[in-house]
Amino acid sequence: MSVKMEGTYVGQTRVRLTHESGMEITTCAPKDNGGDGSLFSPTDLAAAATGACILTIMAQVAEREGIEFEGARFACEKSMASSPRRIGKIVLELHVPGSITDKQRKKLEIAAENCPVKRSLDPAVEVEIRYHWGD
Repeated sequence: MSVKMEGTYVGQTRVRLTHESGMEITTCAPKDNGGDGSLFSPTDLAAAATGACILTIMAQVAEREGIEFEGARFACEKSMASSPRRIGKIVLELHVPGSITDKQRKKLEIAAENCPVKRSLDPAVEVEIRYHWGD
C-alpha cells in the first residue's frame, strides 16, 4: 500500500506538506539551522513520528490483549549530531496509565521496539525508550 504526499516550499525556510487526505502541516528550519524554530522542523517530525508510531503499535497490542491503554502518552527530546548533520539521539518518555502485569509490559515493550518508524531510522540514531508504568 502506498500513500501520496506533496511538499511545496513557501519561503522563509518553510515547506507546506499535503497528505492525500487533504490534511496539511508546515515545517520550518530550526533556529540552529537558519530558521526561526516557530514550527516543527523535519527532524522534529521524525522524532515525534517515532513516539506516535510507538504509541500506535502499543495501542494495537493493548486492544488485542484487552489492556487498558487510553491516556497513554509520550514526551520526546531530539538531539542533533554534526558531521554530517543528522538526528543523533531521540529520548522517549512513555507513560502508560493503569495497572499492567509483567507479562503485559513485555508484550507492550516488544511492540514498541518493533515500531516501523523506529526500525526505519538509520542505526546510527540512538533511540532511548524510558517506560513509566502506572502513570
